[in-house]
Amino acid sequence: MKKIIIVIILGLMLTGCTQVLKDPKGKSVPNPETNQTLTKNIICQPTNTEVKKIYTDNKIDYTKLPDCKKLTLTTDISSDLWTNVFIKPLAFILMKSANFFNNVGWAVIFTGIMIRLVFLPITKKTASQSENMKKAKPELDALEKKYKNKKDQDSLMKKNQEMMLIYKKYQINPVSGCLFAFIQLPIFFAFYEAINRVPALFEGKFLWLNLGMTPLKGISGGNFTYLILVLLLAIVTYYSFNFNKQDIIPGGDKNQNKVMMYFLLGFIILASFNLSTAILLYWVTSSGFTILQNIYVAKLGVKKNDK
Repeated sequence: MKKIIIVIILGLMLTGCTQVLKDPKGKSVPNPETNQTLTKNIICQPTNTEVKKIYTDNKIDYTKLPDCKKLTLTTDISSDLWTNVFIKPLAFILMKSANFFNNVGWAVIFTGIMIRLVFLPITKKTASQSENMKKAKPELDALEKKYKNKKDQDSLMKKNQEMMLIYKKYQINPVSGCLFAFIQLPIFFAFYEAINRVPALFEGKFLWLNLGMTPLKGISGGNFTYLILVLLLAIVTYYSFNFNKQDIIPGGDKNQNKVMMYFLLGFIILASFNLSTAILLYWVTSSGFTILQNIYVAKLGVKKNDK
């Protein structure tokens, strides 16, 4: 089930609904000012003059699209179901929040936290399952050693029976974690998509940051404060991996998990230098909220054990 989820995530990341704007030679078109890769299927009009010219030069007619600040929930029959049901409602909430806060950066943070709060009961159960799995791990490891070289049908059956008894002892439902992930995935990917397809979110600023700017472009221009966002991303990603490091390579030993964790962490940090600040802001906010939730669930479990 975990492998299926990974394949789905990779499929959405690689194919997704966001279409990259490409020139006649098939190369992605960046915003020359921010280095952000532009999106082809935006759902509202850009206001930046240079960006408008780029879309016009690449034969994208954005003039029929609504003003980003005036987005509505009206269904567009020319749009697909994914856009009408998920993308547009979240984009609408983002822009209404931006109008309320008078800042698109705060809108991204606020909406990201609200989505996490809506799914709090589900993610809390997932975190609890993770904590229970940690408690059960010594017994599960001992079970693996016990049946390490036994491949006959009877041994495998006994192993599964003993494993289910361990799961029952620690109140672990091996299927629930996957089901919870499937429930949450559409909303989180839709929010990521909504950010990508609303130009206004990349034209605003948050504190000292240009939300459309990539850290690489900002740093190369002499603004090293973009490193702070990359550092925050590294911290929250490290904690997230460390919290569930035994799940990175199922059945792998500690050294394998440690090497894989640092490899993935390094890859994500390098990739973050070419992501827009708006996306990184969402990532840091969402992951940071999850970290606080996991700490709370872990402490709650300790208190229950003390009683």
